[in-house]
Amino acid sequence: MSSFNFKRKAIEFLGKLIVIAIPKKSLANENNSRKYMLSGDEKFDFSSGEFFTCGFSKAILTPDGVKDEKYFIAGYDSNNKATDVLDDMYARVIFIDDNKGNGGVIFCSIDAVGISRKDINDIRKLVLENEEMQNIKSINICATHSHSAIDTQGLWGEKLYKSGRNEEFMTELKKRTAKAIIEAYQNKTNGKLYFSSIETEDLQYDCRTPETFDRNLNRIHFKPFDESKKEIFMVNFASHAELLGSKTKTVSADFPCYMIKEIEENNQNCEVAFFNGAIGGMISAKEIKKVYRNTIDCEEYTKEFGKTLGKLVLNLTHEEEIEPIINIKSKQINVPVENFVLTLARFLKVLNNDFIKQKSNAFVISEVGYLVLGKSQVAMFLIPGELFPELYNGEFLSADESANNCEADYTPLIKMTDIKNNFVVGLCNDELGYIIPKNDFILNEKIPYIKSANDRLGRNHYEETNSVGPKTAEVILDSMAGLVSGQKNAEC
Repeated sequence: MSSFNFKRKAIEFLGKLIVIAIPKKSLANENNSRKYMLSGDEKFDFSSGEFFTCGFSKAILTPDGVKDEKYFIAGYDSNNKATDVLDDMYARVIFIDDNKGNGGVIFCSIDAVGISRKDINDIRKLVLENEEMQNIKSINICATHSHSAIDTQGLWGEKLYKSGRNEEFMTELKKRTAKAIIEAYQNKTNGKLYFSSIETEDLQYDCRTPETFDRNLNRIHFKPFDESKKEIFMVNFASHAELLGSKTKTVSADFPCYMIKEIEENNQNCEVAFFNGAIGGMISAKEIKKVYRNTIDCEEYTKEFGKTLGKLVLNLTHEEEIEPIINIKSKQINVPVENFVLTLARFLKVLNNDFIKQKSNAFVISEVGYLVLGKSQVAMFLIPGELFPELYNGEFLSADESANNCEADYTPLIKMTDIKNNFVVGLCNDELGYIIPKNDFILNEKIPYIKSANDRLGRNHYEETNSVGPKTAEVILDSMAGLVSGQKNAEC
């Protein structure tokens, strides 16, 4: 056996020992994890309601005393203590109901790098314990993926073996987010819903082959019948919110904050929530390399990028009215954890994701969801992490171009549905890191998941070090195919 193979086998054996060593009582219970998920509609119903009912609320999540307390900036280097606040972290909530009696749907966007499903279920529990919140069929909580927000996952603490989460902050975040969800439900009013989209130009960059991404900027627009009530925008766009760069020490929501400011300053009768898309690969803003090298005024670029997006959102004029129909179905999934570093982080309580184990194998409990608005007018794929865009659009590397000399054996999301207007909502109800096609997934031969590999074509594979493992894409896409199939059967 070569020294490379020996080291790798030793590391794999170490990973299994870590799994075995984790006390079962410290792990999750599958039934308890499912308790607060709310699986949505048992069967999709395409009869129409009379009108939509929507509500909006928001809550500031930034704690007081950022300069005095120990809060770590998440997303780049560990042990990066926040020293100031550029703009606030928010939870922004939209409630949508088609008034057919099947229940309404909650979408919540949190300015954070990622939120574990364990924390999301804690928020759901707080919401559902409120007696008023009875007619809800789905609660979906997403992270905007800001790389300059306070650490909500634990991976950016002072030491690799110590969580960077401030538990008092996390407790307050959950309370404030749950309160905002309840208020969005209370603020509901009747009106119409519209969809519009535009293909953007020269705004995004893909840092890894294949160079492919979703260029569409999508907007769902609620117009209340009561003109004294505010309109609501749900905006979807695929880009890492990392434009303040790795040197920043200021808490910020990054470019989504300035997109929302641009919209609200020019339409004062409007509330906005931002939801990220398929950003694995990794998809970022056009000038991201200058941001990485710190050869650009990162704060100014962040603000200008957000302002550009905001103007595009405001200028969307061709809208399609959506019939008052909302269907959603979610499914709990078990994803094999082959990244022993993440298993170790869970063992050390750096991470708090819901892990289970079967003998020497670890799994993380997560979920996927599929939502359809109108009579097959708009579809959303709710994905618990940073999906590589080719898993959505099918633009995979060929066998000759891939790291593993083979074709990608997946049915991409876009091929699962015949709905024209569809998009990914990423980092939704969990953060599993990068979700990578198996044909282009390779690991460092000496120290997998710690050091990135270079493939036979000289390309770096950093993203694998921040993934759960090579089977994640298969589990998610297979589960999604089942959800979409159920929707098609209902239509027939």
